[in-house]
Amino acid sequence: MKLSSFVFKSIGCLALGSCLLLCGVTQAYDNPKPNKTSESNVDELKVVANLRDKALQSDLPFNILESLTTEVGARMAGTPQDALAVKWGVEKFKALGFDKVWTEPVEFPTWIRAEESAQIIAPFKHELKISALGMSVSTPKEGIEAEVIHFKSIEDLIRSPENSAKGKIVFISRKMERFRDGKGYGPAVRGRKDGAVEAAKKGALAVVIRSIGTDTHRLPHTGLMQYQDDVNKIPAAALSNPDADQLVRVFQRQLPVMMKLQINSGPGPVYTSQNVIGEMTGSVYPDEKVIIGGHLDSWDLGTGAVDDGAGVAITMAAAKIIGDSPYRPKRTVRVVLWANEEQGLLGAVAYAKKHQNDLKNHVTGAESDFGAGKIYAFASNVAPDNLPTVEKMAKLMAPLGIEYLNNQAGPGPDLIPMYHLGMSVFSLRQDGTDYFDLHHTGDDTLDKVKPENLAQNTAAYVVFAYIAANSEQKISRQHDKPTE
Repeated sequence: MKLSSFVFKSIGCLALGSCLLLCGVTQAYDNPKPNKTSESNVDELKVVANLRDKALQSDLPFNILESLTTEVGARMAGTPQDALAVKWGVEKFKALGFDKVWTEPVEFPTWIRAEESAQIIAPFKHELKISALGMSVSTPKEGIEAEVIHFKSIEDLIRSPENSAKGKIVFISRKMERFRDGKGYGPAVRGRKDGAVEAAKKGALAVVIRSIGTDTHRLPHTGLMQYQDDVNKIPAAALSNPDADQLVRVFQRQLPVMMKLQINSGPGPVYTSQNVIGEMTGSVYPDEKVIIGGHLDSWDLGTGAVDDGAGVAITMAAAKIIGDSPYRPKRTVRVVLWANEEQGLLGAVAYAKKHQNDLKNHVTGAESDFGAGKIYAFASNVAPDNLPTVEKMAKLMAPLGIEYLNNQAGPGPDLIPMYHLGMSVFSLRQDGTDYFDLHHTGDDTLDKVKPENLAQNTAAYVVFAYIAANSEQKISRQHDKPTE
């Protein structure tokens, strides 16, 4: 069903309004303050240990997160809350005393969620809790009423005969497995990402999947899906896990199953959001920077406390604590609050495009985007001659209960484009045992976050960012050729 012209006009006005709102903050903001130097006779390990311990006792990260989730809330890209989040980010950086604050534009097509519903209508009647997947097209105005065909995995769907789902609604029931490091996500999420394309290839009218999550709550998990230009676009939705279990039990009766599906969501106009950036300037090499941050956007079902308000708060607080030290590290600590991560790393791609010619000054980076659990380990991806710097980090993180794993770290999501350009990265591994209970659901709210966990994360980021920024030798990527 097409959205009303009223909705489109409203969103168009929003885009104009957000541009007017942001025109006063896109220029760099400089906060003059006394020059704080990194003196050669200062005991670096002692300085960082003191900052670490200060962070461990700080309520600043929780206060930042409380502010974001209370004063802004859900922040889906392209909505009024997106513009409000950008305004919040600029004002919060300034209030925290960052030396420089600015924004950089990120343009993208929007997607607008509206009404959505589903029911089993035979052989038994049941209302189902669903969420349209991000970028899904709508059903016809009258909805879709059709027989359901069940596949246990997307791989089973792909292996099924041609036209196996012709005229039907495909149901994919694969369960996600729970792991501390979240490794169950990758195998399961393919059903969300590619389910609509693979179902359409088999002739389906729509696809519904078991939510990509580990909880048993009756709250569906949304998330991004994708289409192929040469494949018919069909509606896509996620069922709450208890409702997916219910549907499996209905199929066990070996009777034809009929479903009615209504999705009233679809594409909106092109919109311009912003990456919001704050810096604590280095004392010796101000043009060289260590990048930390989290993504500022969220999905629309909860208030984005865990994904990724926590990462925003942790990294802003860590840089603030470093910046307040009388002994600034040699290099700049830059915090990037990325725009529109959820719909395809679009802020990250825009950042890499803008800064690709400044790669030599992007020393290293780490992103916090895996919730608010404690950090239990970290890994690096640096040249071998940088490992003494990593050893300093390991020594300072050990009292936080954090062990060093290896020199094979991959990038956080928003650092992927810079990593592919050649930037070194670190990975600070959070305990994600319950992360996918909350991920992309209405349960992603502030009450799920423990202040002491945020403080421990902040302490770890203080250690990483300070030591990396203060390294005698500039950090580089392993196996990379020197930059000319």
